[in-house]
Amino acid sequence: MQRVGDGNEAAYRVLMERHLNRSLGFATRLVGDAAEAEEVMQEAFLRLWRSAPRWQPGAARFTTWFYRVVMNLCIDRQRKRRSQAVPLDVAGDPPDGRRGADGDIHARQVSDRVEDALAELPDRQRAAISLCYLQGLSNKEAAAVLEVNLKALESLLTRGRAALRQRLDPMKDDLVGIAT
Repeated sequence: MQRVGDGNEAAYRVLMERHLNRSLGFATRLVGDAAEAEEVMQEAFLRLWRSAPRWQPGAARFTTWFYRVVMNLCIDRQRKRRSQAVPLDVAGDPPDGRRGADGDIHARQVSDRVEDALAELPDRQRAAISLCYLQGLSNKEAAAVLEVNLKALESLLTRGRAALRQRLDPMKDDLVGIAT
């Protein structure tokens, strides 16, 4: 980050290469739309470039800081989207991009239902579950990203898992053997 703060474009590219894919996956899970997640990542890396000159080594790990930036941008987009909601009958049907065998279709449908259940969680529960289970961060790292103590993170995880279990219970037989 210090080299990026000094205007070193090669160091900036290294950070992008190391963190883009995982952060994009995290953003996609939070906002639920790949194109919107890409826009979030563009803004996140722009903020990285602009903030680098003020970077304080030792204040926070880079990944913790960057996930926090991505999460805040995603939450801002979610709030904005909710305030601009369009009735479903006006929005129309989304294009069906699924192809392949019946098994692939079924697996995608199950995956979509799981993603929908995850999307219905409150922002902080969804972020906690995504950070710990989908991004592979430790509880301590996820707590730092969310700016909560470890006990609060564990509470978010417990409530999030319980809500997911309740939402997905009717389809538990479909979930067996599906890896998404």
